[in-house]
Amino acid sequence: MTGCRRCEEALYRIRVQGTLPPQWSAWFEGLSISHEAPDDTILAGKVADPAALYGVISRVRDLGLTLLAIERLELDAGSAER
Repeated sequence: MTGCRRCEEALYRIRVQGTLPPQWSAWFEGLSISHEAPDDTILAGKVADPAALYGVISRVRDLGLTLLAIERLELDAGSAER
């Protein structure tokens, strides 16, 4: 299944309601943690595959956070080769 767009690493931006400290980044597959609004957290970065994405979503659920949005972003040509 080489070349399968859905099976490859992808860049995601996940917005949840609630505040997470940046130290939790490792627990969320190394995604960066930032805050856009006082009670919203943004998890952003590369996710290895759909299973890893579902793992992040499960952690959001396990913490009782409200999932507000998941956005798949385009990888630029330079970052896709890394």
